[in-house]
Amino acid sequence: MKDDRVYLRHILRCIARINEYTIDGRDTFFASPLVQDGVIRNLQTLAESSRRLGDAVKARHPDVDWTGLAGFRNVLVHDYLGVDLELVYRAVEHDVPRLKQACESAIAEVEDQK
Repeated sequence: MKDDRVYLRHILRCIARINEYTIDGRDTFFASPLVQDGVIRNLQTLAESSRRLGDAVKARHPDVDWTGLAGFRNVLVHDYLGVDLELVYRAVEHDVPRLKQACESAIAEVEDQK
């Protein structure tokens, strides 16, 4: 049986990296291909981990668009020439904080069940 905590912690590590890479804000993100690459890579891997979460975890956190997150991963991985950096940064500002909150809550819930 898979342990959702492994995936939730991985997502949170990716979010911490994204936050670290974007600490200097929007201008630095758009000026630095290195920062863009780091953010995009961590978005890809956190989205992959989110796909592996159990349905029960996802159902308890409907505020996260889990299907949209998986689709966003596919765009980042397969349509890399068409990645819209505005969309990526908007996700960092608006969606990543919501995902972080949901993952922290989900870890606490899973811990309470153990």
